[in-house]
Amino acid sequence: MTIEAISVQYEYKKHVNIRQEMVENLREWIRKQPHLPAEFITDLDIILAFHCCEYDTERTKHLIDLNFTVRTLFSFYQNREVNECIEKALDTWLVTPLSTPTKKGYRPIYCQILDSDPNKFVYQDAVRAFTMIVDLWQYEEGTVPGIVIILNMKDVSLGHISQIDLIVAQQFFYYLQESMIVKLKEFHFINAPSHMDKLMMMIRPLMKDTFLNVIKVHEAGSKTIEEYFSIDALPEESTGIILKENILKKLKANRQFFEDESKKRVNEAKRPGGPKTIASFFSNVETSFKKLEID
Repeated sequence: MTIEAISVQYEYKKHVNIRQEMVENLREWIRKQPHLPAEFITDLDIILAFHCCEYDTERTKHLIDLNFTVRTLFSFYQNREVNECIEKALDTWLVTPLSTPTKKGYRPIYCQILDSDPNKFVYQDAVRAFTMIVDLWQYEEGTVPGIVIILNMKDVSLGHISQIDLIVAQQFFYYLQESMIVKLKEFHFINAPSHMDKLMMMIRPLMKDTFLNVIKVHEAGSKTIEEYFSIDALPEESTGIILKENILKKLKANRQFFEDESKKRVNEAKRPGGPKTIASFFSNVETSFKKLEID
C-alpha cells in the first residue's frame, strides 16, 4: 500500500494555469530564503500551494513560508511516527478520505469516534493522525477543488469534549484556516447532540468570523446534509473498524514518507528579520489554560 505521488506532469496537463516555468520561479525564490528547507520542498509541494492560492505568486510565497513554519512550531507536527500513540488514536478515532465528491465537487474527509470511552481519547494524537492522513492523501491525490470535513458527532460525549486540549485546538483551527495547502470549503457536524452548544462555545473564539460560514451543524436525525452530500455515500457504522485498519496499514506502509516530511522544517535561526515562535501566532494566549473543564 505504498503510495505513488501524483505525477507533476499530470498536474501540468490538468491545470493550464500551472506551468513549469512558474514552479521554477517559485523554486528560485525558495532557494533564496535561508530559513526554508529548499532541498526537501518538492515541485508537488509548490504546485499544491500555487493551486490553493489560485495561481497568485505572492500569496503562494506567503503560504509556503507559513505552512513550513507551522510544521516546525505546532505540536501536532512533531513526532509524526506511525507508533503506538497513533495506533491508539486510530482505535478511538476514524479519519478517512471518501471517494465520492460532494455535490459541489469537493473531496470529503470523514471523521467519527470509534470508542465511546472518553478516557482513551487523546486529542493531540487525534489531530496528529488527522494531519498525517491528509498529508499522505494529498500527495497521492494531488490538487482538488477543495476539501470538506464531515465529523459524525453520534458517539461524541461531553467526556470527549472535555479531553480537548485548548492549546492544541487553537493550533489546529489556525492550521485549518490559514496554513493548509488546500482550501477547506465546508466543515459539517452531523448527528449533532444536545451538548453541541458546549463544543461551539469552546471553538468559537478560535475561529475568524469568515470561518463561521464554513461551519454547518446538522442535528441528529435530520437529513440536511443531503443538500451538500449524499447520505448514502457516508460509511456505514459497521465498516468503521475495517476503514480504520486500511488507513493504519497505509500509514505503516508509508513510514518513509513521514521520515522525508520531517525534514521539511524551517531553521528559525536563519530567518531574515529574526525567528518566529509560537508567540508570533498566539501572543495573547493564556497558555496555562490547557483544557476546557465542563461541568
